[in-house]
Amino acid sequence: MIADSAPVQTAEQLRPDLLVIADLVPAACKVLDLGCADGALLAFLRENKQVKGRGIELSETGVLACVRRGLSVRQGNLQEGLADYPSGSMDYVVLSQTLPFLDNPARVIEEMLRVGSHAIVSFSNWGYWRARIHLLATGRIPSAVDLPQAWYESPRWQALTITDFAHFCRQIGVEIREEVYLSRGRRVHIRRFKNLLATTAIFGLVRP
Repeated sequence: MIADSAPVQTAEQLRPDLLVIADLVPAACKVLDLGCADGALLAFLRENKQVKGRGIELSETGVLACVRRGLSVRQGNLQEGLADYPSGSMDYVVLSQTLPFLDNPARVIEEMLRVGSHAIVSFSNWGYWRARIHLLATGRIPSAVDLPQAWYESPRWQALTITDFAHFCRQIGVEIREEVYLSRGRRVHIRRFKNLLATTAIFGLVRP
């Protein structure tokens, strides 16, 4: 197999939430990316921040794309794969746009914070005002603005909002250390009404 045959994406080409995550990750640390897809984030971090990265990806297409980039990735279900990683073996564990598809998100986040000292989670916000109007006007569950997938498509998702996630973190005893919000791919500085105005949220999590 030929490594590094896939070009590394520039900051302008990287998905907006992944670019925020890259900004939150310090240089030269160890990162585990759960559901790493084609490895775009890991490749960017390796090239720009000299990060030592590993990934877990379920799809064969994603794993092959990672291998072409010369990345260390294993194929498997991320909800089962963290048990093989020793406690404290990573600095950061990343879960980007995957939270709505998890059967047991509490267990996964707990495992993320066992394996790493920091966790970073990004997800689309169904509390966005357009999503609310769509539900009110049509009586149908909308697709999230930044996650255009119908509810019946595979993998199936569970809609959640920024407020839902904040309450969830309090329930499982996790502290939100950092928070960044996007509106249609652009960073927005929101102090109030973030659940109404943001289309995507990125949270940095730690144990209290």
